[in-house]
Amino acid sequence: MPFGGTGLRQRSRNPFSDNVARALTDETNLRRLEELDLNDRGLRDIWETIVATGRRCSEVVQLRLDCIGRYRGLAMLWHDQTKVGNYNEGIRIPEPIYHRLDARRTKTLQLFEKRYGRTPAAAERPGLALFPSRVRNPNGQQPISYGHFNQRFKTWISGLDLGGAYVAHQARHTLATNLLRAGATLTHIRRYLGQLSERMAEHYVKITNSDLEDVLNTIWVTGPGAPNPGELLSGDTTPMDRETALALALDLSRRSTPADGGFCTYQPVVDGGSCPWKLDCENCDNFVLSGADLLYWRRKAEQWRSIAENAPDDATADYLHTVFEPTAQAIKGLEQALAALGILDEALTLDLRRPQDYFHRTWSTAFHARDLAALQASGPDATGKP
Repeated sequence: MPFGGTGLRQRSRNPFSDNVARALTDETNLRRLEELDLNDRGLRDIWETIVATGRRCSEVVQLRLDCIGRYRGLAMLWHDQTKVGNYNEGIRIPEPIYHRLDARRTKTLQLFEKRYGRTPAAAERPGLALFPSRVRNPNGQQPISYGHFNQRFKTWISGLDLGGAYVAHQARHTLATNLLRAGATLTHIRRYLGQLSERMAEHYVKITNSDLEDVLNTIWVTGPGAPNPGELLSGDTTPMDRETALALALDLSRRSTPADGGFCTYQPVVDGGSCPWKLDCENCDNFVLSGADLLYWRRKAEQWRSIAENAPDDATADYLHTVFEPTAQAIKGLEQALAALGILDEALTLDLRRPQDYFHRTWSTAFHARDLAALQASGPDATGKP
């Protein structure tokens, strides 16, 4: 029976910190793990595969002999994600991991030939373990146990003196966090890593929220009412420094009011007055839009194109395109800024704004287009780049 009570210690499932992750992939430390593998059963191969692919430890330990292959030139790994013996889940793997597992396969075949005096028959190969156990394994199909790997892993971690109790499963969460920071969506990550719990998915979102807030501070473009709609305000790929962004940032939750597809920052309107421009937001330099508004404006653009295509004559269609052109430029500029920062796909997954969205700091921080335009016109940024 499992032990109950307040004394039960929960093993950490948080991602590795940066210094721990570096230590666990350092070549010198990996050689120390190899030294603990007295019978050369592939402990380092297992660990590096876990780190690179994010597979569960049991999924890697139980790999079969022919778990890797090339398909149209791509290195693939086939494993059992169902935990019931179905080795039919394939993922792409890095070339170094492919070569490492291929070398392990050669060693396993040599062990088989040394023990049985023959090469395995074609019918035997699918059942052979890539990391075979030395005990109670008469036919080569029994892999080393998770307990054996875990015991050696704990000994290795203790010898590194990293100041904490770490488990191999944290490498899975580390990979997921790194993928999120690189721009992957939770849907893609869950598909690649398998069944991640909703709780862990929420945990990853919390970890990357601060990163996303920093990134969104750099993606503003001039609005439709500016002289050059859609002009990138922070350079093509080089964002402004954080201090400058904070100096220009607007606390939209206190100094703005929601408008159709963005925010109005004209203070008399924010304070409850009427709009002197009769809500003509698209032609107003007090109107700001953020990355969270991209999907909304894309849908509006599709609607405008449909109206222009159904115009009664070419002259009317040309006029409509001319009217919509400033807004189209602003949308295109916003897309270019998001793409340069690697979060365009994430922005396109956001649905139309909901009332509660206005209270989230990520979507309630914006900048005056004229301030950002003036910053760009003033010359080089803090890095010395124009």
